[in-house]
Amino acid sequence: MNIQRWMSRQFFTFFMTWGIFLPYWTGWLINAKGMTVPQASLIMSLGLLARGLSTLLAFPYLSGKFSSKTLLNGMGIATLISILCYIPANSFTSLLVITLLFHFCYPALMPALDSAAGILVQHNQLKHYGKSRSWGSIGFVIAGLILTVFTGALGDQVILWMMLLGTMVLVYLSLLRAPDVLTVKPKVNKANQGGMLKLFTIKHFALVLLVVILLQAAHASYYNYGYIYLQELHAPKYLIGVIINIAVIAEIIFFSRADKAFHKFSVGSLLALAALGSTIRWILLFAFPNVIVFCLAQTLHACSFAMGHYAFMKYLIKNIPHEQIPKAQGIYSALALSWSTAVFTIFGGYLYEIEPRYAFIGMIVCTVPAMMLALVYRKLNQKQELKEINTDLPS
Repeated sequence: MNIQRWMSRQFFTFFMTWGIFLPYWTGWLINAKGMTVPQASLIMSLGLLARGLSTLLAFPYLSGKFSSKTLLNGMGIATLISILCYIPANSFTSLLVITLLFHFCYPALMPALDSAAGILVQHNQLKHYGKSRSWGSIGFVIAGLILTVFTGALGDQVILWMMLLGTMVLVYLSLLRAPDVLTVKPKVNKANQGGMLKLFTIKHFALVLLVVILLQAAHASYYNYGYIYLQELHAPKYLIGVIINIAVIAEIIFFSRADKAFHKFSVGSLLALAALGSTIRWILLFAFPNVIVFCLAQTLHACSFAMGHYAFMKYLIKNIPHEQIPKAQGIYSALALSWSTAVFTIFGGYLYEIEPRYAFIGMIVCTVPAMMLALVYRKLNQKQELKEINTDLPS
């Protein structure tokens, strides 16, 4: 079987559904289910909390009990069931309960897929992680373009049916044959028994994790206020979706070239470059409040998000034992991709109320420390490598 193609297909189908869920789900709750903005915000905020608990606690625990394929199948089926439950639900309470279930199952597919990719790379069965991951970004863009057409013609009701269709395809593909290494049930051993805390005994794990938490948290204002900021800048409404997708296109280009272009770069160098690009991005949005500069700054998403994510995956593959990768992915997903973003959304919202541009420049409180810590890690790692070389030399 072509494992590169299999992994690309899994990323593509998941991120197609993610491209429906992430930008449109709050709007669907408001426009299709009749929720008020505060009600929809509360539902999604509590869902984010459930997502963090799922990826931090439930996913790592289950990954120690079941194979990667079993996890992908189970979480996919549970996601499909929760989406079906949305159809008859119309009250705030019912939508909240279903959303908690949905967020507990669905977002855990992301670290599950990245864990599967990491395992395949470690077993020399997946040659190019970045190439496969780029298909995820392509799926995200395609979903957004398709949904723009359908919602314009049929209204926001179509969002649920598109999500349901996409999830059905995702589940069908997950039930097909997978690489053999992903069907093996994890063995109970001392590495597994150490739990999550054992990860922090691995050299520099805590430092690298802190850097990527800061890098991902810095996107809080962009994710939550980028759309309305473009409206503040009087961007043509029909172009706002295109402008937002410039970032995803930059991400696609990065992932498709990363394995060849950056294979000689150390993790520390990649993290430092990601932090530098992120800092420049938010400074540009603050200093030059116009649509053209916003479009140019969008290309730096390749640094601020994609390069940081790629660097963390590179660190995991090189330093984290096979059986500990799901736990590391769970911590990363919960702390970097969920809770830190939620905290800095509040901070960015406070700044946005004062002056919209402040919400973006405020994010350098994350990126500047991230750059300094990345340089510290780079120096420590270089010293460690030199020490290992000197140890291996004959006396």
